Amino acid sequence: MSDTLTYVYALARDVDPGAAGALRGVGGRPVRTVEAAGVAAVVSDVDRAEFEERALEERLEDLEWLAATARAHHHVVDTLGRDHLVAPLALATVYFDDDRVRAVLTEGRATFAAVLDQLAGRAEWGVKVYGRPGAAREQAGDEKPRSGADYLRRRRAALREGDTALDAAREVAGEVDAAATALAVASRTHRLQDATLSGESDPMVLNRAYLVPVERTDALRELVASYGGHRQVRVELTGPWVPYSFAQAAPEGSTP
Repeated sequence: MSDTLTYVYALARDVDPGAAGALRGVGGRPVRTVEAAGVAAVVSDVDRAEFEERALEERLEDLEWLAATARAHHHVVDTLGRDHLVAPLALATVYFDDDRVRAVLTEGRATFAAVLDQLAGRAEWGVKVYGRPGAAREQAGDEKPRSGADYLRRRRAALREGDTALDAAREVAGEVDAAATALAVASRTHRLQDATLSGESDPMVLNRAYLVPVERTDALRELVASYGGHRQVRVELTGPWVPYSFAQAAPEGSTP
């Protein structure tokens, strides 16, 4: 039995073997491609002792190991994705060997080809919308309260105004989403990020990913720019990204 497994980073099409071979992946191992049925898998060897099923369950609890593996994984995908069509796979997708990878590519050739066709000529963009409920609170604090009752009255009023401002922000976010969706061929909703984790002072009211054709990129940028200085919301555009959110048909790993 071999001491290694085959780790798969992404599915791809028309990958330059030299570009893949210049990369180092998980554990510093050289990257290569395995091809079958018109689809290439971007792979490297990894130590069986680390990635076989029982060992992997323990490794995934090791945050330092997990972070290093994730960095290596994303480095390979992001670097190749700048100049090649790639469909990223989930972290720690492993197979017994290259022959098993070829078999999976052959078995799923129609599905994988459809995923790559959908991603061709398109990129993932993120749009985040934040509400601006702070204006009411700032206004309420301009003048010192005359009494405790006055303070409580102002506090309740500021909270009501803040809720109203947040509702208005959600409505504007819906407009942004509708316009961005019209430019995209697909979209996905991501979890709203808590302000204490994101470091943002304003609450997030929209967090969506859009798969946008290259020729519509300028229109998306113009859409986001049109909300610059908006009184109720702040709109943030991120990307372009390798389309992690839209590569759902990638195969699941098989470990010993």
